[in-house]
Amino acid sequence: MLNPATTAFVFPGQGSQVVGMGKDLADAFPAARSTFEQADDVLGFSLSRLLFEGPESDLNDTLNTQPALYVCGIATLRALQAELPQLQAAYMAGHSLGEFTALAAAGAFSFEDGLRLVRERGRLMKAAGEEKPGAMAALLGLDAEVVRDICERASSETGRLVVLANDNCPGQIVISGESEALDRAVELAKEAGARRAVRLAVSIASHSPLMQSAAEAFAGVLESTPITAPQAVVIANTSVTPLETEDAIRQELRVQLVQSVRWTETVRALAARGVTTFLEFGPKDVLTGLLRRIDNSADGVALNSAEAVRQFAAANT
Repeated sequence: MLNPATTAFVFPGQGSQVVGMGKDLADAFPAARSTFEQADDVLGFSLSRLLFEGPESDLNDTLNTQPALYVCGIATLRALQAELPQLQAAYMAGHSLGEFTALAAAGAFSFEDGLRLVRERGRLMKAAGEEKPGAMAALLGLDAEVVRDICERASSETGRLVVLANDNCPGQIVISGESEALDRAVELAKEAGARRAVRLAVSIASHSPLMQSAAEAFAGVLESTPITAPQAVVIANTSVTPLETEDAIRQELRVQLVQSVRWTETVRALAARGVTTFLEFGPKDVLTGLLRRIDNSADGVALNSAEAVRQFAAANT
């Protein structure tokens, strides 16, 4: 049986979306179906149809991707909790956008308020990307300190900005910034021995100072949103410390737009607190895959389908 004291719920960010996400959950579990219906009512359009049917281009628009992943994560959690009413976890965390899902799951704000937050976050990030276009690239085979040095050198040489955006796991780093500096950083990464260094198909420099206008506007949205202390320990992306107060949550959700996601350190911090089981609530298994690279002694379970939810519930009944 699952031990809440050694369990963490984790929620993915952008990149986990796929057309058809959540449809089997909605078909199999009334709790999931009602979550998608609730989201449609809050947003005033059929987000569920976009998730279930596409088109992919619209689902991949950050304006829609963010609420899509948030809703799918909560729907999956509610489906599992309907099967296992006593299901709890002492710890939670989410990667970038997933941090909102984690906080909603921990009771820091209502499902509806969280949904409005992520929809507005997506809108503001899209606007910031149009105002200050940027780029991102994935680097494989280099450690974080080497990548930070590369970003500093590329920024210095070009007079443009590039920073480490996501430390996903050992050997998998994402950088973000202005196009010229990012291209130079990719060249330097290859010279430093990166196994792979490729641009991502995005035009928004997430988790970089290019998102400053979005962060400033989003601060006002956060101030008007009711937030309470979470009912589980939620580890922050940017500080790798527990988010224990309303002010700490508002600060984290604002600054994570312009600061790095320290996922490797987040997972290690949870492991240091005794977490041995990580349940991923989302349409793929991205975080479960990263877990194997960060701590292969931990158990990762990707609850990414109705069948996965059923099997896990049966094994823990």
